Amino acid sequence: MSNIVEVNNISFEYITEEESFKAIEDLSLDIKKGEFLVIIGHNGSGKSTLSKNLNAILMPTKGNILIDNMDTRDEEKLWDIRQTAGMVFQNPDNQIVATVVEEDVAFGPENLGIEPAEIRKRVDESLKSVGIYELRDRQPHLLSGGQKQRVAIAGIIAMKPKCVIFDEATAMLDPSGRKEVMSTIKRLNKEENISVIHITHFMEEAVDADRVIVMEKGKKILEGTPRQVFSKIDMLKNIGLDVPYMTELSKELNKEGLNIDSDILTVDEMVMKLCQL
Repeated sequence: MSNIVEVNNISFEYITEEESFKAIEDLSLDIKKGEFLVIIGHNGSGKSTLSKNLNAILMPTKGNILIDNMDTRDEEKLWDIRQTAGMVFQNPDNQIVATVVEEDVAFGPENLGIEPAEIRKRVDESLKSVGIYELRDRQPHLLSGGQKQRVAIAGIIAMKPKCVIFDEATAMLDPSGRKEVMSTIKRLNKEENISVIHITHFMEEAVDADRVIVMEKGKKILEGTPRQVFSKIDMLKNIGLDVPYMTELSKELNKEGLNIDSDILTVDEMVMKLCQL
């Protein structure tokens, strides 16, 4: 399967008059078309800086990034890159620009110069794909946090991206809003075959990923399937990260003498294993 994103030995340095700080150091990774990749790490690990480099908001100090074979340094390709790899930010209020939901979703396609009939079709399809078609006439400021974030996602989907980067898109939401947005993200990935790069500090949001990458001090320190990554409980704890609750529980049950797998990720898995005892 071919790559939608290729990150080749990039470093990124924030430079001020007083000092410089290297947020990413010699990082390489590939993201396949249709893949659901989750990147985790605590604050300051470089994951949000990486997301801004992927969307050409920032440019690498060293190395290069290819989005569908387009170099993010190529200014002539900037619109194509951002149309190919859309980005959903932490705060939906920073991304919503119109006073009516469907007008906001139409904003991106209008800027691309798409025909009005095609825009109408895209807006309807996008709102249906994120489950808020019935809210199309509402004012965004009257919506819940989860609904607002889904409006922001619909606005990106209407531009027909091949890849969407979610930069801590669930961080400001309550558990209900997070659940809404995560189900939307998974549906877009599985049903629309859109590549997803989901940057988060909620470990439970990583359990359904195809691959998980752990970042620490601007470097990739761990990579694998969710089961492989979260089995390294002590290593993750040492860098200040948690593991999914069920993985933690399985470890504690093992300590108490229960013969149970130590790499359980979900409640359903835990129930199944306990019923088999």
